[in-house]
Amino acid sequence: MSETKIVEALISGGQATAGPPLGPTLGPLGLNVLAVVNKINELTESYAGMKVPVKVEVDLNSKQFEVTVGIPTTSALIVRQLGIAKGSGTPNIEKVGDLSMEQVVTVITQKQGTLLAKDSKGAVKEVLGSCASMGVTVDGKEPRTVQQEINDGLYDEFLKD
Repeated sequence: MSETKIVEALISGGQATAGPPLGPTLGPLGLNVLAVVNKINELTESYAGMKVPVKVEVDLNSKQFEVTVGIPTTSALIVRQLGIAKGSGTPNIEKVGDLSMEQVVTVITQKQGTLLAKDSKGAVKEVLGSCASMGVTVDGKEPRTVQQEINDGLYDEFLKD
């Protein structure tokens, strides 16, 4: 029976290195760390500039490994939509960007299956919560205002389940 170990890390897409967090964790397992890093970079290059969850499953007997790439965080997808470096450090004061409702729907599509919401209205509200904590407005309005407008049915044409 083979013994496996799973290593999980958050990596910048296409920029994994043999340094922390991967090298110190994978090295003692007897793996060719460079081979693992190259595989991760190959699989995550389309997420360049975004933090991506990566899982490396290692067979400790054969030293074989399998890399699984997760979906970037909601905030990373929002940052990519806006083309900015990061969210605001003071979201109540400093706004760093404005998403359209179409862009919010794009983020939801990319996060399909990983959001906790049961329907599209809930999914939009989940993304709006991330927008609020990042200092991002939606259609020129505070995310909390847009959440209330969703409750009032203003965006129903976008949110057909």
